Amino acid sequence: MGKYLLKRILFSIFSLIVVVGIVMLLVYSLIKRNVIFETDDMWTKKALNDQKMYEYTMFQKYGYLTYVDYASFLKEKYTAKYGEGYESQPDYIADRDAIKNPDTYESNASVQEFKEKYKGDDIVYMAPVNYSNGGMKPGGRAYLIASHEKSVFSRLWSYFTSLVTVETKNMVKDERLTDRYIRFEKDPYSWAGFALVGSGTQHKYLLYFDERFPFIHQNFLHLNFGTSYTTYRGQEITSVISEKTGDLKKTLQQFPAKVGTDEWEETAIDFHSLQYNSSDTVNPADQENFNDRYTVYNYKKTGLSMLGNSFVIGLISVFISYLLGVAIGILMARKKDKLVDKLGKAYIVFISAVPSLAYIFIVAFIGTSVFKLPYKFATAPADAKILAYILPTISLSLGSIGSLMKWTRRYMIDQMNSDYVKFARAEGMSEKEIYNKHIARNAFIYLVHGIPGSILFCLTGALMTERVYGVPGVGGLLINSINSHDNAVIVAMVLIITTIAITGQILGDLLLAKYDPRISLSSDSGGGRK
Repeated sequence: MGKYLLKRILFSIFSLIVVVGIVMLLVYSLIKRNVIFETDDMWTKKALNDQKMYEYTMFQKYGYLTYVDYASFLKEKYTAKYGEGYESQPDYIADRDAIKNPDTYESNASVQEFKEKYKGDDIVYMAPVNYSNGGMKPGGRAYLIASHEKSVFSRLWSYFTSLVTVETKNMVKDERLTDRYIRFEKDPYSWAGFALVGSGTQHKYLLYFDERFPFIHQNFLHLNFGTSYTTYRGQEITSVISEKTGDLKKTLQQFPAKVGTDEWEETAIDFHSLQYNSSDTVNPADQENFNDRYTVYNYKKTGLSMLGNSFVIGLISVFISYLLGVAIGILMARKKDKLVDKLGKAYIVFISAVPSLAYIFIVAFIGTSVFKLPYKFATAPADAKILAYILPTISLSLGSIGSLMKWTRRYMIDQMNSDYVKFARAEGMSEKEIYNKHIARNAFIYLVHGIPGSILFCLTGALMTERVYGVPGVGGLLINSINSHDNAVIVAMVLIITTIAITGQILGDLLLAKYDPRISLSSDSGGGRK
């Protein structure tokens, strides 16, 4: 089994990389990149040259290319020469203004140095708009940039090599920060009383305890799926799917600088989320409330995250589906061609023929009108939010119940007609023994393999169900990102879905081998039954 697992894992990793590479090729190379500006108000309001420069900035953010502009080049050059006061130096001012005159800018030594340094890249010069009489009219800017297109392979390499990051005490690049460490300290915001704290790390609290499940949390290991620039402007994708989606949860707390005093404040700030503030200035209020530059924070919220909402609804629906689908399927097989079987087949035909949207609305109508259950998550009473999970869970279960009924019935009937069952009856075994020891066990072989995948795919949500009921889950994230051309989210969702599919297959094989000893996963037996 060890060799089998190793081969499957290696092949799965290779397949994952290929799938993500193909998606990157489609998204970044085969679709016109200007589509990212279709809903961008900032882009439409800019003047011609500013618009072009904005395009390069966004293309770099989205991952199409990398670029260096002439202004950044001069800043690096003259900071090294003069230090912080470089902007007032005459030679810097002369070089900065050189590109304002399109007739003479190429003769400037710094311009030539810039072109030589980035030779091989795409050098673009944008002359000032409305240039006249040796100067610029208001709003007429000039730009000189060197851009480098990313290949699929370089993009793929940088994506996977930066997919997981570990925080260290040298992560923050700030010369003002001289005291760098990672150590255990007292934690006034934890029931445990201590936490692993860092200075120089991006997050202050690296390992801490609180009342939220699973009660132990960490900030030193991160999955970097990228940043959403269209759907969730500027937010990291991991934060989008993992942060809670409910209302702010205010409690009496003390700011770090006020710990040990009598000053308490009702606030929703999550002090365990504190991150380093690298900006040049710190808000005066933050200087008063915090002991250091760890002043960037998130807020505590009620409810579950997008991932949590989808998983809870999906997991309960899987449990209901297997419980009812398998039980009814067995009953249908044992009562073949009788009333129970006919009613079950009618349900299977109905649920297979009717579009899912139709029976979702039927469930919604019955649930809201008869049982007075909340229809949309947003309109559910604050003290009864759990009721909002009922209708989407039932709606999501209906299709799976029908499928499991159908296949359980089929596998059971196939086993009932097998020769070994006829032989067992001839031997005088009771029908109960035959069903429990032989028919059911062999019929379930075909169902067991899909259990891990069914559970894992709860993490991806359900598009139709979540949209109808307004569930703040991840079900519509991929479709929304495709519609809005949010490249990073598309790649991240494909990576997550593919990883889940591969993991589900491997776990299904392991569970199948555990359930049926006749099935071997060793390469010696060909990976099949012994």
